[in-house]
Amino acid sequence: MVRHQPLQVYERQLCLSCLTGIYGCRWKRYQRSHDDTTKWECLWSFILFCTFCLLLVWFYFWLVAHNDYNEFNWFLYNTSGEWSDGTVPIVATTAAGFAYITLLTALALCHIAAGQQLNLHWLHKIGVTAALLTTIVGVISVSQMWGEEWDVIRMSLQATGPFLHIGALVAVTGLAWLVAGQVARAEKTRFQVLLVLIYLFVLLTLYLVPLSITSPCIMERNLLKRRPQIFGYQGAPMLAPENTALSFQRALSLNISGLEAHVTVSFDGVPFLMRDRTLRRTTNVQKVFPEQQLDDASFFNWTDLLRLNAGQWFLRDDPFWTVQSLPTKDLRQIRNQSVCSLERMLHLAVSSDSSVLLTLRRPPPDHPHHHSWINDTLDTIRLSGIPQHAVMWVEDRDRQLVRRVAPGFQQTSTKKQPAPALHQQGVSRLLLRYNQLSGQDLREFSSSNISTTVYRVNELWLYSLLWCAGVTSVSSEAPHILRKLHSPSWLMSPEQYGLIWITADLVSFALVLAIFIFQNFHMIRWRMSGMHSYNPEQIMLSAAVRRSSREVNIMKEKLIFSEVSNGVGSTEDTDFDCYTNRGIAH
Repeated sequence: MVRHQPLQVYERQLCLSCLTGIYGCRWKRYQRSHDDTTKWECLWSFILFCTFCLLLVWFYFWLVAHNDYNEFNWFLYNTSGEWSDGTVPIVATTAAGFAYITLLTALALCHIAAGQQLNLHWLHKIGVTAALLTTIVGVISVSQMWGEEWDVIRMSLQATGPFLHIGALVAVTGLAWLVAGQVARAEKTRFQVLLVLIYLFVLLTLYLVPLSITSPCIMERNLLKRRPQIFGYQGAPMLAPENTALSFQRALSLNISGLEAHVTVSFDGVPFLMRDRTLRRTTNVQKVFPEQQLDDASFFNWTDLLRLNAGQWFLRDDPFWTVQSLPTKDLRQIRNQSVCSLERMLHLAVSSDSSVLLTLRRPPPDHPHHHSWINDTLDTIRLSGIPQHAVMWVEDRDRQLVRRVAPGFQQTSTKKQPAPALHQQGVSRLLLRYNQLSGQDLREFSSSNISTTVYRVNELWLYSLLWCAGVTSVSSEAPHILRKLHSPSWLMSPEQYGLIWITADLVSFALVLAIFIFQNFHMIRWRMSGMHSYNPEQIMLSAAVRRSSREVNIMKEKLIFSEVSNGVGSTEDTDFDCYTNRGIAH
């Protein structure tokens, strides 16, 4: 009588089922495989890894570019003519895609750790392809339309590089467990050596990365310069509509150093504050003067400009997502704001003893004040009573005339030139974008008594970085946020940074070495003892106390089949799915 007994018993493995099911839609045990991954699937794993790396950079870019979201939206407005927050769909899509690709990458690593064959489902392949192509299109589009913004990554790494290095070190050190396991299970010596060399190369590169990390915040504390002054760009546009009296009042109430605004001249010669060429975005000109809504703002008389509402758009569009946080009293004031004149802003600056930084926009050629726009602005400044030393004059045109009429103005240029050339023009201050100044530039200008103002600085990390670099002042749309920072976010001496770097590298190397020894202990002992006549599966079984029950079952199954093929015993086919965890019967 023949007794049918189970050859191998399997316990239910919910985690492994979910792992292989989500990644490759292999929910049944018999669908899994411990065979080597095919070259085609290896290619898809490589594509998945490349997509993950590209999306990681893309996602990091949009995180640090938060400083310039309003700049991006304003660029889209000038391109399309309609205001919308274009960053919302981009950031939401990027976050969703990055989360999806990160999940697949984690599942792939888990497959490798569990010894499962990589078999990405075709739906996931479509998703990976879509994510890769979409990201590539996004990178190309940003490079063409907003290429200068890529510098924000370089600058952000100066602020976050030391901390990202430690994080990357932790991640790569953790991967040692996976790499060591693959080396222990690999049958080909060539593959083992190649895998170890690649891992060691990555690890060594990471150990030496700090040699290329330069940050202004790695310095002696006694070399730190005074805190940069803060200029409210268009007032405080996150708390009130830009270029309105309320916005300037909000900014001055924060005790900042000054105000920055764009000046244009009305049809009847009144200088007023407006950043856009038209009035469509920041007023209700479509309702009051629908036939003139596309006209240049300078073609309106001052009396007509006073009829426009310059606050309702702020409540409707909520450009900085801050309206919900404002008190009801402020909302009532915002609804009743009008276009602000240069004279009104200057009076506010005088009352608070603040400076002003003025950028002028020349009216079109057929404007009656096309040739007198500078004199009109100068007359308004002189009549306001503001001290000349408190005015920073940016316009390059007729600079010699302005120096004769108002010799006390701080002549400011938006063109980076050598210090001698700036002195020859009488320029004592530079107004540049934050990515246009290097540490060397700042040291040279500082030694030549040339002040530097950078724009637009809205994030604390960027303000802290520029503080360490020695910038004189910043122009910000978020002065209420920058005022909260009373010292740089972090500051450490080169000796402290070197100690942290070397300590982290030594700890990482010790952990990696311990992991490799632990994972390959039995194979090392076997090779050193010369027991080459033993079956490899028997050698692996000697480590059963250190393995999970799943791995032990797999190795036992291999050993039994190996004995069967050598004539040690015989079995009959059995349905493995019909048994529970009862052990191996002989």
